[in-house]
Amino acid sequence: MIGVLVSGEGSNLQALLDARLPVVAVASNRGGVRALDRADAVGVATAVFALEEYANRDERDAAMADWLARHEVDLVVCAGYMQLLRPAFLDRFPDRVVNVHPAPLPEFPGAHPLEDLLAAGAAAAAATVHYVDEGVDTGAVIAAEPVPVVEGDTVESLRERVHEAEHRLLPKVVAELCAR
Repeated sequence: MIGVLVSGEGSNLQALLDARLPVVAVASNRGGVRALDRADAVGVATAVFALEEYANRDERDAAMADWLARHEVDLVVCAGYMQLLRPAFLDRFPDRVVNVHPAPLPEFPGAHPLEDLLAAGAAAAAATVHYVDEGVDTGAVIAAEPVPVVEGDTVESLRERVHEAEHRLLPKVVAELCAR
C-alpha cells in the first residue's frame, strides 16, 4: 500500500492514481492544496500535518508516520513534498521512502534545481526518482530520465517537459518497488 506526501498541485499524485497504483493515504504539510482535492475525489484518505500544530518537526513527522502506518502503508512516495523528513519518520519506513526530483542528482539538489541548472548552462534536466534520507536530495538514485534543455528554455517551459517525464517515470518505478 502506498502513502503519498504532497505540498501543492499534485500532478505526480495524479499520475500515480491514473496508473491505478494502490494509493491508500495522502498527507500534506499544507491544507487547501489541490493534491488533497485530487485524493478526496477518488476516495483516498487525506490528512494535513501542518508544522505549526506540533512542537517540532520530529513530533510532526512521528504523527504523520503513525497515521500512514494506521493506513497500512509500506511505501511512501514524496510527490512534490517540500519538507525534509526526520528520523522519526524515515526510521518507520526504512528504504521505503522515495522522492521525485526535476534535475540530475547529485549535481542539482534542493528547492530550485531547474533555475540552478539553467544558470549553470547544463545540457539537460531530468526526472529523477531517488530514495529519501536525511539530506537534501542525497539518497541513492533509483532511475532517471534525461530531459534536454532546448534553445530558449525558461524555467517554466523546462518544468513542463520535466513533469511529462516524471508522470511517465514515477508510476513505473513505484510499480516496480511495489512488486518487491
